[in-house]
Amino acid sequence: MQTPAIPANEASRIAALYALNILDTAPEERFDRLTRLAKRVFNVPYSTISMIDDQRQWFKSIQGLSLCQTSRDISFCAHAILFDEILYVENALKDERFHDNPVVVGDPKIRFYAGCSLQVNGFKMGTFCVFDKKSRPFTPEDRQLLKDLATLAERELATPDHALAH
Repeated sequence: MQTPAIPANEASRIAALYALNILDTAPEERFDRLTRLAKRVFNVPYSTISMIDDQRQWFKSIQGLSLCQTSRDISFCAHAILFDEILYVENALKDERFHDNPVVVGDPKIRFYAGCSLQVNGFKMGTFCVFDKKSRPFTPEDRQLLKDLATLAERELATPDHALAH
């Protein structure tokens, strides 16, 4: 298993993430509706909006699992924030980075993963991702749909809570 690299701008990225005041907040319908939609559109059992802090991957929204966080070192999403394009893994068992990862060899037995980084205030804070227990292709149309959903999630992350009350 390859642990994800640390972005060059990590200190600034972490400061910007904490400034969002989103970590460890309660679930919100505005995020949950996006992950429910992704789960349905892509016909996958799992969809998340995750934030990557210095030690963990924390889920602002998660469909299909009852976790609230995982260790950053086993996180596919911590790899995804290193890329400008979608990180797509057709079969994690055949990918050198992930083949022996605990979430691949053990539950939830991830095979397919597609994650789009979420940028807010110029920093990649986390990802919008979909994943499955079975290997699968990911078409150019799928990539565009995931980018579209990620853009909606980015807009929600950039919207202060008080602005939603009106």
